[in-house]
Amino acid sequence: MPKINPTKAPNQRQLDETASTVASSDKRWEALTRRDKSCDGQFYYSVKTTGVYCRPSCGARLPLPANVAFYDTQDEAAAAGFRPCKRCKPDKQSLAQQHTATISDACQLIATSAQAAATIPSLDELASHAGLSTYHFHRLFKSITGLTPKAYGQAQRAQIMRDKLNEADTVTTAIYDAGYNSAGRFYTESDNVLGMKPSDYKAGGANTEIRFAIAQCSLGALLVAKSERGICSILLGDDAHELACDLQDRFANANIIGDDESFAELVAQVVGFVEAPAIGLDLPLDVRGTAFQQRVWQALREIPPGTTASYTDVANKIGSPQSVRAVATACAANAIAIAIPCHRVVRSDGSISGYRWGVERKRELLKRESSTTP
Repeated sequence: MPKINPTKAPNQRQLDETASTVASSDKRWEALTRRDKSCDGQFYYSVKTTGVYCRPSCGARLPLPANVAFYDTQDEAAAAGFRPCKRCKPDKQSLAQQHTATISDACQLIATSAQAAATIPSLDELASHAGLSTYHFHRLFKSITGLTPKAYGQAQRAQIMRDKLNEADTVTTAIYDAGYNSAGRFYTESDNVLGMKPSDYKAGGANTEIRFAIAQCSLGALLVAKSERGICSILLGDDAHELACDLQDRFANANIIGDDESFAELVAQVVGFVEAPAIGLDLPLDVRGTAFQQRVWQALREIPPGTTASYTDVANKIGSPQSVRAVATACAANAIAIAIPCHRVVRSDGSISGYRWGVERKRELLKRESSTTP
């Protein structure tokens, strides 16, 4: 009989245990155990006992960590000698990718129709084009874009409205260039979209009155601006002059008026909130943005003081889990600091990411809210 090496089995176990530890400590292993569809296409994993490679969302039985290896691409997995799994078919488009492509095509159809000055396709027409039922299409569209097809179409029309007003010689020309058959409908929608009369928007905000004041607080210079509808800007920075220029750029031809005694009281209220977040801030806001941005900003206002949410949390909150990057972009576009608390949004691991008015200000705001919240 051949002699048995008593150290061989323990060494093999050690190798398996090491491999298991390495795999299970990898963040990709966590995604694998969750069968995270959002990671499909980002990496692949192989199982040495079956000889196949899979996508992270594969529904097959969870393998042992020691039998798993990760790859960035399918080519790497194939080069290592593994074949595509017949269950999740990683060499084919995933269902999520197919859905994204379908909705992307629908978005393009809406945009093309709006650009051609035609009516926005109806829900039935869009669903038929996608080969889906109206119910399934509506639900799928909202889950991917964060908007209903109708709201997405309105957002496209709103952008065209802005573009045509800037391009056309007259408001009347802009009305018909933007695809409106009725001037009355145009004026009704423009008030909500532009926050002012179309003629005033075309003139760069002319005849629009914006009051503002700049004060100093512990975070630096603080600019507060208000239209007849409510607070339209709260800006933070180191240089008061730069803040004033920023406001002027946003409302190029508006009638911008310096602070008076009544407005100084409002500014003092905002400064007080910065210094002591526990007092709260309940002010009317003039929020201007796309439909998606407004959904994000409303979700931010629902994050309680003293707590934080990740960009993924916010995307899930608005019913658009695949729009994490778009959520981050909407946070960066927020021009009403503190009142719309984009500082309460952090990375998934809890770390503090970029902030329009500086990461240190963001960190300090979170610290103050945390220390003053029961």
